[in-house]
This record gives sequence, C-alpha cells and structure tokens, in this order.
Amino acid sequence: MNHLFESETFALAATLGLFLIFEAIYQKAKTPLLNPVLMTIICLIVILKLSGVQYGTYQANTRMIHFMLGPSVVALGVLLYEQLQTIGKNAVAILSATFLGSVMGVVSVILIGKLFGAEEDLIISMVPKSVTTPIAMAVSAQNGGIPSMTAVFVIIVGVLGASVGPLVVPKVFKTAIAKGLAMGSCAHGIGTAQAIQMGMVEGAISGLSIGLMGVFTTLVTPGILALFY
Repeated sequence: MNHLFESETFALAATLGLFLIFEAIYQKAKTPLLNPVLMTIICLIVILKLSGVQYGTYQANTRMIHFMLGPSVVALGVLLYEQLQTIGKNAVAILSATFLGSVMGVVSVILIGKLFGAEEDLIISMVPKSVTTPIAMAVSAQNGGIPSMTAVFVIIVGVLGASVGPLVVPKVFKTAIAKGLAMGSCAHGIGTAQAIQMGMVEGAISGLSIGLMGVFTTLVTPGILALFY
C-alpha cells in the first residue's frame, strides 16, 4: 500500500472516500461522537502507520485539500454578509463575550497547567488552543511556546469541540448567537462546520468568532503570561 499513497490521485480518493463513508455513518447514527472528521483522522493514522507511509508523502499528495481550506474560510464571508443586520444589533454582546472568552481561555489553561505541575513552555504551547492553527502557532512562538505542539493541541481541541459541542451547546445556550459563539470560540474551524449544521445564524457567528478570538487572544496573551510568570 506504500506505493499507492505515492499517487496523488489515490491519496485524494482514499481521504475523500473515507470521509464520505464516515459522513454517511454519521448521518444515520445522528451522534456527534461519530464526527466524520474525527473518524477519518483516526482511520488515516492507522492506515499510514500500518502501511509505513511517511506523513510527508501523504501531505504532499493531498495538497489540494490543504489548498481548499483557504477558499472554504473565505466562503464564510458569505454567511457573515447575510447576517450583517443580526451582527450589528448584537455587536456589543458579541465583542464582549468573545473578549471574555479569550481571557478565560488563556487563564484557565495557565491555572490548570500550574495545578498539575506542567512546565512553562508546555503551558504556553497550550494557551492558544482555542484559536485557529496559523494564529495559534504564531502566538505560541512569540511567547516562548512550541508551535508544533500548539498545532497538535489546536487540532485536538477542535475535533473534540466539534464532537461534543453539538451535544452540550444546545442544552446550555438557547439563542442562535450564543450557540455560534460557543462553537466558534472553542472549536474554531471544525466547530464552525458543525455550527452551520445548527443554522445559518449559528454558522455566521461561529465564523466571526474565529477571527475575533484570534485578535483578542493575540492581544491579551502577553499581558496575562506576564502576570503569572
């Protein structure tokens, strides 16, 4: 199977095929715990490990998927445009909630990390866990963290948030705006994909919160770290 993944066509087909299979299972089971992204990642890890395929080879042959991440994020602008009136009416609440969420996200990681005796560089690497990967890695690097480790934490948090969020968020929050903020602020891009399935308002607000969380986390992290270290 090693030589098969050297083919870009096979690598793309295998990845998309697995996702479509798990998407069908997810639609029948109707449980977020079988999130197709999570299941596809787990399955691919097992396949690559057992077949001895290097991740670099797989990544190079699935670069089209990585490329499409850019346009997919830009496409969220369409949702935002359609919900401009709703966003305008609730601008203060959205900004306040996202700012407080970014502060609590950073503080909670530091406090829990200190409680369990984690090393400083590990804590700093986990601090931007709720921010989309490129921003999170930059925040980590600028404050003394380990960017590659930060990327792992971001992916884990995003997948877990997208899997558990749809079960918890509707029971805790009643308004579409609150649900969108919760999903986007905690689980960034993958969470936003789930928020869109909840509704267009939830998806738009979740997409907006990705950007806001990135801005606020970048601004507050140095000051908060200075208070603790």
